[in-house]
Amino acid sequence: MTQSANAPSPSPILDAAGVDASEALSILRTALDGADDGELFLEKTESEALLFDDGRLKNANYDASEGFGLRVVAGETAGFAHANEISAAAIRRAGDSAALAKRGHSGIVADAPLATNQRLYAPIDPLLSPSFSDKIALLAEIDAFARARDPHVVQVSASIVGERRSIDILRGDGQILSDIRPLVRLNVSVTVEKNGRRETASSGAGGRSPFEEWIKPERWQAQVDESIRQAMVNLDAIDCPAGEMDVVMGAGWPGVLLHEAIGHGFEGDFHRKGSSVFTGKMGQRVAAPGVTIVDDGSIADRRGSLSFDDEGTPTSRTVLIEDGIMVGLMHDRLSARQLGAKATGNGRRQSFAHQPMPRMTNTFMEAGKDKFEDMISSTKRGLYAANFGGGQVDITNGKFVFQCTEAYLIEDGKITTPVRGATLIGDGATALTKIEMIGDDFAFDPGVGTCGKAGQGVPVGIGQPSLKMGGLTVGGTAV
Repeated sequence: MTQSANAPSPSPILDAAGVDASEALSILRTALDGADDGELFLEKTESEALLFDDGRLKNANYDASEGFGLRVVAGETAGFAHANEISAAAIRRAGDSAALAKRGHSGIVADAPLATNQRLYAPIDPLLSPSFSDKIALLAEIDAFARARDPHVVQVSASIVGERRSIDILRGDGQILSDIRPLVRLNVSVTVEKNGRRETASSGAGGRSPFEEWIKPERWQAQVDESIRQAMVNLDAIDCPAGEMDVVMGAGWPGVLLHEAIGHGFEGDFHRKGSSVFTGKMGQRVAAPGVTIVDDGSIADRRGSLSFDDEGTPTSRTVLIEDGIMVGLMHDRLSARQLGAKATGNGRRQSFAHQPMPRMTNTFMEAGKDKFEDMISSTKRGLYAANFGGGQVDITNGKFVFQCTEAYLIEDGKITTPVRGATLIGDGATALTKIEMIGDDFAFDPGVGTCGKAGQGVPVGIGQPSLKMGGLTVGGTAV
C-alpha cells in the first residue's frame, strides 16, 4: 500500500493513463521546491445506483470519473489546481499554477506522513458482484416482500448503491500511497396508509465490506420490518407538546446530534481560526463526568474508515473528550502544523477536485454503565427520541435544531404516546453538560451517514449509547 524509494514504484492510476510516475514526481518536486507541504492526489471512481420504485426499476445510473488535484502549501496559503485529464502536460500546468502559493513559505518543510501497511477493507469492486441482473432481482424481491408483509403498505422504494474509489497519493519525497476504497449501501423506504392518513419511513445499512454482507435475507428483511414499524408508529402519533423537558435519546443513529452539534467544534481548522465554541478550552471540563467522545477512522469496514486519509496520514483513534475533559482535536496536516500538534488522519476531501480539510471519520460517545430502563423509569415527564432526521447547526456557537423522526412521550416513568413534529433545540456545549445518564448499550449507526462541510460531502460513521439529558428545549406542534 505504501512505497517509498529513490526510484518510485508505479502508481496504478498513472500507469493506466500512460504517465510515467518518475515524470509526475519530478513535476511535483519542482512545484513543491521552497514550499512547506503538498501532494499530487489522483483518483478514479466508478459508481452504480439502482432504484426500484412503484413496482418497477425506475433508475439505473452508472458514473465514472477520474482526475487529479495538485496542492502546494506555504504557510497558511494553499495553491491548488485540478483537472479531469490525467497527463503529464496537465500535471505540469497544475504544478505551475499551484506553485504561485510559495510566496507564503514559512521556511519550515513539513515532515512526511508516517508509512503504513494497514488495510481496513478489502479491495473489492461492488459493481461486479453481485451481477447487475441479480441486484435488480433483489430489489424486486424486497418490493414484493414489503407489500406482502403488511396490508397497510401502499408504496415501496428500494435502492442499492455501490462505489469503487481508487486513490494514489504522490509526495515530493518519493512516497506513493495507493488505496482502493469500496462503499456500499442498501436502503428501503415504505409508505403506509390507515384511515386516509399516510406516513413514510426508511431504513438503510452499508459499509466498506462486500454487498454480500448486506444483502443476506435476514438483513434486508429486518430493514423492511424496521421501516414498516416506524411508519406504523407515526400513523398513531399525536402532535408533540413544546417546552423544557428531560430527553432520553436512543443508541446508535441518534448520535448524529452529537456529531453535528459537537463534533465539528473539535475539527482543527475551526480552532486554527479561533471560530469554534470550544476554542481555548483544552484541558477544561466541557461535558458531564463520564462523557468520553472519540473519533476513530481505523475501525475495519466501517463507512467512515480509511486506511489513510486524503493526505496520506494513517487514520487513528483520537480521544476528543475524556471523562468530560477536552483532551484532543481532529487535525489535517495544515491545522496540526499551525497548532503545534500531530496530524490525526482526519484530512479528507470529497474528490480530486477538492482540497483536504479536517473532517470526522467515525465519531462516537463511549458506553457508560446505566440501564436504558432506569433512564425511562427515572423520568417523570419527558421525551424519548428514538430516531432523528436532519438538523441545522451553527459551528461558531454550537446552536442546533434537530428533527425527531420517531419520538414518544415519557409520563410517570413509562414510554407512552408516539408524537410527531418533535424537535430538539439547544447548543452543543450546554447539551454536553446536561448528560445525566449514559447507557451500557452502545451501538454504531447502520452505515448510512454523509457529513457536509464547506460544500464537501464525505461518508462518516456515528455511534452512541442511550443517553438521558436533563432540561432540553423541545419544540413541538401541539397548540
